[in-house]
Amino acid sequence: MQTIKTEILFRPDSAALRFLPEGPYTLPDGRMSWVGIQHGADSTVGSINILNPVNGTNESFALPGRPGFAFPTDQPGVFVTGLERSVGLFDSRSATWSPFITNVDSNVSNTIINDAVVFEDNLIFGLKELEFKTKKAGLYLWRRRDQAVIQLRSDQICSNGKAIVRNADGSFTLFDIDSPSKQIIRCRLDFEAGTVSDISVIVDLTSEAVFPDGMILTPDHQSLIVAIYDPGDPIAGAARQYNISTGKLEAIWTCPGSPRVTCPQLIMHQGRVRLVLTTAVEIMPSEQQARHPDAGCLFIGDTAFSSLGDQPVFPVPGPGGV
Repeated sequence: MQTIKTEILFRPDSAALRFLPEGPYTLPDGRMSWVGIQHGADSTVGSINILNPVNGTNESFALPGRPGFAFPTDQPGVFVTGLERSVGLFDSRSATWSPFITNVDSNVSNTIINDAVVFEDNLIFGLKELEFKTKKAGLYLWRRRDQAVIQLRSDQICSNGKAIVRNADGSFTLFDIDSPSKQIIRCRLDFEAGTVSDISVIVDLTSEAVFPDGMILTPDHQSLIVAIYDPGDPIAGAARQYNISTGKLEAIWTCPGSPRVTCPQLIMHQGRVRLVLTTAVEIMPSEQQARHPDAGCLFIGDTAFSSLGDQPVFPVPGPGGV
């Protein structure tokens, strides 16, 4: 098993942006995006950020709420974004927000959209229950073909990392994390019926005092790279790579001085494929922040991968679409 020490790629210049960075993603022009989920413990707003990993320049775009995810579209500067209980398009060029899904999870209270994955022009996204106590947050499929919003589950607490692959028979396998469960699960997604079934556990972390958070597939679809959110006080945070078939731990990337690792993503950097890890200051007392001055930074580490894997852009439909 490999252990790779990461280094700081970018230090956000404000406490607001260091509070809860997540969702790094490669942009078609070589830059990368990431979201400030929430700009402080009592904040109800966040941001989309665009970072140039070569020169460290970061542009931040304020949003009218807390984003759970933001992915690039086929229109430059436009992101498909989950915001509070809506999904829509945010145009960073004009700072305009245009929702096309509203009133998500309308049958329950106190949930907002969190993580998501784009696949074959469709979306799967989940919500989090803001008190992190009750199993009532939904997991949804948005099917582009008929603009249907289909609830797949209604029993999650904090829906996080997701990945999806198409099987030989045309069905899909969904890999999903509900962080408080401390498990990474796989299930069969019936795209036509809008159902999930055959749920099984790949990785079980219930014996550890940590939580799986964001997650991506490795480019060969054989393993999962998972951010490990540690609410404790370790010397370094970590992301782990697990084999899908066996659940075996294959590699660890460490983030010195930043225990709360939130999301992983592969980017091209310095001519090779490297791993970006976002980290957070969330739920970190001031004395702990003093011990971890790099909390809230974006880290980067080496990999042996030769491609970026699955990072599709979301096609913006034309007239008559969204």
